[in-house]
Parts: sequence; structure tokens; C-alpha cells
Amino acid sequence: MTARSGGFTERERAAMKERAAELRRESERPRGGRKAAEELDVLAKIEGMDDTDRPVAERIHAIVTATAPDLAPKLWYGQPAYARQGKVVCFFRSGTDDKERYSTFGFTPEANLDDSDGLWPTSFAVTGLTGAAEKAIADLVAKAVG
Repeated sequence: MTARSGGFTERERAAMKERAAELRRESERPRGGRKAAEELDVLAKIEGMDDTDRPVAERIHAIVTATAPDLAPKLWYGQPAYARQGKVVCFFRSGTDDKERYSTFGFTPEANLDDSDGLWPTSFAVTGLTGAAEKAIADLVAKAVG
């Protein structure tokens, strides 16, 4: 929310509208084809991203689906996400869509990342993926679903 107006920003309103449309589409789909249709929605979203975000989103999609095949791809607030039993565990946010200088890969409270020290990361800025970054993502996803 903006401090001056007390209302939502244009970007926040657009995200809420996208989420409402996602929920309508989910309720209209037949049960059997929902998972496949939701993955096609995610792939279409990734395909429509700009040249900066698309390769990163494609790699993250490949890493998450290979590391945690039980997570179901779906759109969440208009962005790629991966859910277990309908609840999002991790997600990718396009920096271009969000008008930020970097994209984000993050986790929700559904992820099992809790650390005994009482401090753990829930999101990461992503501008590109090295081999070490890809391994770190795979390790975090594995821990999140473990």
C-alpha cells in the first residue's frame, strides 16, 4: 500500500486482478485436466517473458520440476509458482513485470526451510544463474519439500 493515498498501487491492483482471474479459471477447469492446464499456463507465461527473465525462469522451472516432481506448476499472482496440494511452496517473480532491477525466486511458509537458529532466507534476487546458483536452488527446493 502507498503511504500517501492509503490505497493499493496500480501494480498491486493488477496483481490482485490476475489472481482473481486465476482462481476463476481454476474453478472452471475439469478436475482431470487441471494440472496439465496449469502447467501450460506457467509455460505460456514463461514464454511471454522478456529476453532477460525468460532464460532464468526456464532454468528455474526445469530445476524445480526435476528436483520436486510432486510440486505442481501453477500461476500465482500472474507469475510461475509450484504448489503441493494446492498450496504454493516456491515461486518466481519477473523483475521486468514487477518493474524491479532483479527477478525474485522465493518460498512461502509452506516450505520446510525453518532453521534451528531462527533465521532463514525466504527469497533471493536473481539476475542470472551460475552452476553454483542452480545447485543452491535445487538444494533449497529439496529441503523445502523434504
